[in-house]
Amino acid sequence: MTRSPYELTVGSALDDLHPALRRYFAAIPEGSRGYGSGVFELAGTPRRWLWPVLRLLARESILFPAWERSVPFTVVNAPLTDRDGRTAVVAVRRFHFSRGAGEMVDAITADSGGADGLVDHLGRGRRFRVRLAARVVRGELHLVSTEFAVRLGRRHIVLPAAISPRVLLTERFDDHADGGAPGSSETAEGAQRVSVVVDAPVLGRLYEYTGSFRYEVRPE
Repeated sequence: MTRSPYELTVGSALDDLHPALRRYFAAIPEGSRGYGSGVFELAGTPRRWLWPVLRLLARESILFPAWERSVPFTVVNAPLTDRDGRTAVVAVRRFHFSRGAGEMVDAITADSGGADGLVDHLGRGRRFRVRLAARVVRGELHLVSTEFAVRLGRRHIVLPAAISPRVLLTERFDDHADGGAPGSSETAEGAQRVSVVVDAPVLGRLYEYTGSFRYEVRPE
């Protein structure tokens, strides 16, 4: 079986993850997809002066001009081999905001071996690219951005650290959490927790979302 981008970069350190997370970051079998649903306790940014920029990013399925709590969402993960022959996992997250739904699309690839070899290509047009360093901490997976690049023409231009956004993502599993949607009759039997924050020098917090969900891999 083809190895996932996480297996290609993080390697045996994935063995230290919670069993549910090991399954989440493992390779998705050919002919299958990963399906998840849950609720973000909060999503977006209350800093409305950022919203005009976020409206432009929403057109590319990256971020949204919103700030809401209790936002239902779904995620579909699909494996593919990109045009450069790299193993990738494409994620489509659908946020159900009160004003309407929005999609966030990204593709994770393994650019090189080693814990800093993950690259996240943001949006349907992949205009933005973020290099991520991964480490396992107490059964959780922590991803921290080390490089942020913007595609101009055919080239990606790496932003200087002084102006580059910083992304921090934490994935963990809570054995006592309820990952069901509001009003769900499901009992609490554990759920995956995800937290993403985007900060920038001087400006501070630009965007965030955090919540829980349940996930399974099944044939298409």
